Amino acid sequence: MIKKGLCAASGLAMLAVIFFGRDAVSYVSTSASRLKESVRSSVPIEFEIDRARKMVHNLVPDIRRNMHVIAKEEVELERLEKEITDRQTRLHKDRGELMRLRTDLKVEQAVYRYGGRRYTADQVKADLARRFERFKTNDATLASLREIQTARQRSLEAAREKLEGMLASKRQLEVDVENLEARLKMVEVAQTTSDYQFDDSRLAHVKRLMADLHSRLSVAEKLVNADVKYHDSIPLDAAAPADIVAQVAEYFELDGDVDGAAGSKIAVAKASH
Repeated sequence: MIKKGLCAASGLAMLAVIFFGRDAVSYVSTSASRLKESVRSSVPIEFEIDRARKMVHNLVPDIRRNMHVIAKEEVELERLEKEITDRQTRLHKDRGELMRLRTDLKVEQAVYRYGGRRYTADQVKADLARRFERFKTNDATLASLREIQTARQRSLEAAREKLEGMLASKRQLEVDVENLEARLKMVEVAQTTSDYQFDDSRLAHVKRLMADLHSRLSVAEKLVNADVKYHDSIPLDAAAPADIVAQVAEYFELDGDVDGAAGSKIAVAKASH
């Protein structure tokens, strides 16, 4: 699919150069953008969610590397702190010795005794000078180490905050992926229950068939009734109907045609009154 996309993009580029000349770049970029969007839209959402989950999982090695860097820096800071402590102890001792020599030199003596040996005043002064220069160098080194310690501590704190941010972001991304998956499932459920998603062609065919069968049966029933009701000949076995003239005369209590007519007129007159 990617190969086809690249071929299509290269073909569009050639056609744009041929037909559009200097405007080819804009046409190519627009076509490539639309092609990219088309490819992206054709990728299933399930695949993209799966890809997002794997990308979140792939953050683990980066987080572990940062953890390793932080752990290593913590060890280096512990070593630096020990070195600073040792230098402080040594400087404290050197300062005491400097103060002792200085105090001794305040009292002029021909010979100064240290450790069972004798030294002249010039030797003591020279030793004091050397010690003082060494002390200043060590003191400056200690100050630099403290600055380095402060800077590295700030860097370590920043690294820790960054790591915590990465962990928080990873957890949030995991939650987001789960939410996306849940939303996708809800959409799938909605699609399965939606009328627009059903393939009801067979159902409609069955309904039409049933309606047709009902119609045909109704017609057949009417035809059967028609056969019973309508005859093209006189039924010989049926009983003869009663005299309709006699029935009417009996209903209106008529004795004859004349009386019947008169009775009808009287009945109409009575009814009008």
